[in-house]
Order: sequence, then C-alpha cells, then structure tokens
Amino acid sequence: MNYTIHQLQIFLKVIQTQSITKAAEALFMTQPAVSIQLKNLQDQFDISLTEVIGKQLYITDFGKEIAIMAERVIQELENINYKTQAYQGIMTGRLSISSASTGKYVIPYFLSGFLEQHSGIDLVLDVTNKSKVIESLKKNETDFALVSVVPDKLPIEEEILVENKLYLVANTPIRDESKPHIYRESGSATRLAMENYFERHQGKQRKRLELTSNEAVKQAVIAGLGNSIMPLIGLKNELLNNQVYILESPGLPLKTQWRLIWLKGKKLSPIGQAFLAFLRAEKHQILTKNFDWYLRY
Repeated sequence: MNYTIHQLQIFLKVIQTQSITKAAEALFMTQPAVSIQLKNLQDQFDISLTEVIGKQLYITDFGKEIAIMAERVIQELENINYKTQAYQGIMTGRLSISSASTGKYVIPYFLSGFLEQHSGIDLVLDVTNKSKVIESLKKNETDFALVSVVPDKLPIEEEILVENKLYLVANTPIRDESKPHIYRESGSATRLAMENYFERHQGKQRKRLELTSNEAVKQAVIAGLGNSIMPLIGLKNELLNNQVYILESPGLPLKTQWRLIWLKGKKLSPIGQAFLAFLRAEKHQILTKNFDWYLRY
C-alpha cells in the first residue's frame, strides 16, 4: 500500500461533499487533480471505494469503512502536531463553533483576540441556519453553538454576548404597502420571528418571496423587491449609506440575545474552558470597541 495522507484527505472531502467538483472547490484544487488523486488511491484496493450511477457519485460500503479509518489517521496526525506544540508550552487543539447565519456578524469579534493569544488553536466555524446549528449541537459535533433563540427542551448552559434586535427595513424611508414581505427559509430563527410578528399584527399572509440567506434578503430589499424584518447587526454599512431604512412599526424592534450555548454537563476541553474565560473577562471591552454603533439603536 502506497497511498498518501493527501489522498486520504481528498477522499474524505469527496465523501463529505458527495461530489468531485465540490471537493475540488473546497480544497482549492482543480477537478482533474482531485480525480487523479482519487484514482491513485483507488488503485491501492481491489474493491471499489466509489461508484457513479447516472451522474451521481456514491460511496460503497467498503469505501465508508475505509473513510472511518482514514478519519482516525488524519485525527491522529493532527494530535501529533498538537502534542508537539503543547510540549513547547503552546495551547493547542481545535475549537469548533456552529453559528446561525446572522451570527457571522457577531462571533468573529469575540474570537479574534482569543486566537491572537493562542496561535496553536485551529478554529472550525460552521455558519448555517438555526435548525442545522441545533442538530449539530444535539449530536455533540461542535463545542459551542451561537444562537439568538434558546432551543426547546434541550438542556444547555449559556454565555450571553450581545442583544439581537430585529427591525422592519425597506429601501425608502416611507412605507409602501404594495411591497411584499421577504422571508428567510424554513428553519431560520429570523423567519420564525417574522412569522410570529406579522401573525400578531397583521394576521397570516401569503409568503410571496423566500430567500435562503440574510445577505440575499438584504440585497433584495436594497433592490426594492420588498420589505423584511432583519437583524440590525448586519445592516451597519447599508444604514450609513442610506441603502436601507428602518420603518417604525408597533412592537418593533423584536429583541432576543445572541448567546453562546453548549450542552449541559458537557466536559469542555481546556480550549473550550479557556475561550469561556476569555469571553467573560473581555466581553465588555469587545462590545465597547466593536459594537458601539449597534448599542446606540
């Protein structure tokens, strides 16, 4: 057997994405280069690792077994690097955080100082919608989750970071009642908050526009496709440049809290404990430095 670590890493990415094209994009490689390395790995085995039916790539049962062992190999290699750095007095390891999509405007400011202090830490930050964030937390696939709404019936502990405020916004300062409301996709915390608000104040409405990210909603509002209830945290530049305007509405802003949560009873790693200690010590300074504009609304 002459397969390489690089080939195993490529194979794992192909399995994760279920696509050579997507694996190539994620690895910043060309599609032919990924295909060649996958073939070189396959040549080491008499049994197929993958198969193509129609245009869809599938992983064989044998391939899935090899992937499990490959993951262990890659993890052990990472542990070697971490252990070497630990002996040099450097805090090492991996910090994984799953964040609701709008959290991308929040969590980087709470991470930057910590990562500067501990250069041996590898960060894995997955930004997705609320449903997937909670699912990842339930499966214990992540150290922490960043959410604005506490999940039901899930025992957690939390650290509050900053208030989350949602306003009705449009591309003009005067409300146009003919414009439709633009919603996020199902599973989004913003979508749920928006549905609850309009049901209380205007009754159920037909959803005419639905987009799958806050950035897409923001661009649609700027273009005049409709109005939407959006988190203020992601609108700083657009408000300053008069691309969007806050429309006064009864019961707004809606307010929740951006909070870092983790499973109750979870034994946090030394890195997780250090990150929480950093947040508790530096939170006020981080808010003052980076969120002064936001706190004034």
